[in-house]
Amino acid sequence: MPSALINVPAKAKRGSVIEIKTLMSHIMETGYRHTASGDAVPRDIITSFTCRFNGTEIFRADLYPAIAANPFITFFTTVNESGKFEFEWIGDKGFSETAQASITVE
Repeated sequence: MPSALINVPAKAKRGSVIEIKTLMSHIMETGYRHTASGDAVPRDIITSFTCRFNGTEIFRADLYPAIAANPFITFFTTVNESGKFEFEWIGDKGFSETAQASITVE
């Protein structure tokens, strides 16, 4: 069962740069492997990751079969106001997961 781990600072100073870390539990099958009987193992990967802050997209990544299982994504952003981060992962076979985190800007 997929689950997300999110690391966002609880507080930050206005205008400061913060680091955001995300980890999504997902097997990430490339679609290139075959079973012992020669059948192709169907591809099952996360294809995109998006982060929004107070409704505005601030980060996006397109993912491909070369990404490892349980993708870890880290990025930096500047915060000028308190608000809510919304994270979304979309993938093959109807995969869709979301998570949220809030930050207080002083």
